[in-house]
Amino acid sequence: MHVKKGDKVMVISGKDKGKSGIILEAYPKQSRVLVEGINIVKKHAKPSQVNPQGGILNQEAPIHVSNVMPIDPKSGEPTRVGYTVENGKKVRVAKKSGEVLDK
Repeated sequence: MHVKKGDKVMVISGKDKGKSGIILEAYPKQSRVLVEGINIVKKHAKPSQVNPQGGILNQEAPIHVSNVMPIDPKSGEPTRVGYTVENGKKVRVAKKSGEVLDK
């Protein structure tokens, strides 16, 4: 996948187009990512020990990885990802600025 947990990404299509957030979790087998504050859905919860009141909760749902783009660290705009080898390690590079995305 072109994005990882902790990356700052922008949504490029769907109901949350234009919004940005940080990836909380990545699910490579399903090609989906969980982004903070994006794709908020309502979940009906029965009363339980943890939540004795029950009710309707708002939480993030995973979105497809093709709908997000990493944000370029230099310009702050969404960018495509390229790969290069530096010091024997494969690193991700922002196509717009050439900046390394991996820390």
